[in-house]
Amino acid sequence: MEKIKINNFKDFDYQDATVLLRLDINSPLDPETKRITDDTRIIKSLPTLNHLLDQGAKVAILAHQGDTLDYQNLISLEEHAEILNKKANGKVSYIDDCAGPAAQETVKNLQPGEAVILGNVRYLAEEISTFETVVNLTSEEMTETWLVRNLAPLFDYYVNDAFSAAHRNCPSMVAFEELLPSAAGELFFKEYSVLSEILENPVKPLAFILGGAKISDAFGMLDQVLSSGTADYILTSGVTGVVFLLASGVKVGTKYESWLKERDLLQFVEPAKSYLEKYGDRILVPVDLAYEKDNQRQEIDVADLPLDEGMFLDIGQKTVDKYGEIIASAGSMFINGPPGVYEDKLFEEGTKGIWTHIAKSEGYSVVGGGDSVQAAGKFIDLDNIGYVCTAGGAMVRFMTGKKLPLIEAMEKASQKF
Repeated sequence: MEKIKINNFKDFDYQDATVLLRLDINSPLDPETKRITDDTRIIKSLPTLNHLLDQGAKVAILAHQGDTLDYQNLISLEEHAEILNKKANGKVSYIDDCAGPAAQETVKNLQPGEAVILGNVRYLAEEISTFETVVNLTSEEMTETWLVRNLAPLFDYYVNDAFSAAHRNCPSMVAFEELLPSAAGELFFKEYSVLSEILENPVKPLAFILGGAKISDAFGMLDQVLSSGTADYILTSGVTGVVFLLASGVKVGTKYESWLKERDLLQFVEPAKSYLEKYGDRILVPVDLAYEKDNQRQEIDVADLPLDEGMFLDIGQKTVDKYGEIIASAGSMFINGPPGVYEDKLFEEGTKGIWTHIAKSEGYSVVGGGDSVQAAGKFIDLDNIGYVCTAGGAMVRFMTGKKLPLIEAMEKASQKF
């Protein structure tokens, strides 16, 4: 792996210094209570935070929860602060202000060895995905945003340990590097190293296990990993699996196909056909699917489709067994997205089965993305996974071989400072 040209946060002296620490602690929530259901990202942020506090730094944390694309998860960071405070022995407070007068005053009053989480940056228009895609500022232009103008003068250093948001081109991720000595945290380097190894030097054969509902993530990486020969097998499930079935000429049924059309997901059928034509020997599609009838789980062979009223929310046992044989023989595995709607008892069997095969495999496994990690934690011991990556979208973008905005910004800062 080529050495990354980014400053390591352990190379700076933080005694009495004020540090702006960007974390990604965006966590899965219970849809009813809005309480955090998986604190993996929070826990993995602790080594960098604790190092800064132990070195006598005064730390202000920028982070996000939710977005315009998942507004139901757009809440304050108060519970995140409570969890971090417990893990950091009472050294972390919270203020529900991101960069206004109250936040600025709190930062100025920090003492060495203390930290505060500032308010959710996604409450700012400058930080939401819509602003990013529509306005599309350069990192230099972002230094004039409200967030950066208000906060940058208060700090001596900027540390980023949010690799899982490395694909985001927003002020809190790429603009402070223009103004402050900047470095990456421990989690950043670990995730960069693990993903680079999978991409550049995996133990063969390498199986990509792709499920979930975010089909754009899967299709974003397929061309790179197939054309380069990185992937020996693509095991499709979830929405991705159904789209590949359609691409192979299988009609699944009017209800499910209408659901795909309403969400503009049928656009992926033609690219899937192209992948099957070029790499069909390496792409596996489900051989059976699960649906609900009279409040009971039913499984149907693909050969017996279409089923017009079927909403297929899981793979069937025959697919689990078929994929299990590949998983057992794999030298490496890359997993993104659960095979089924595992939150529903009727449709958890496929996810449970695949994860059980992964846990038993002797191959090295890397899993990423909030839903994938939460699903794994529900059915298996995460210690049986080679590496649990906090990144989802960033992980997928990284696997395309394209340089991420955060990496570009941090490399530029390492030359500047």
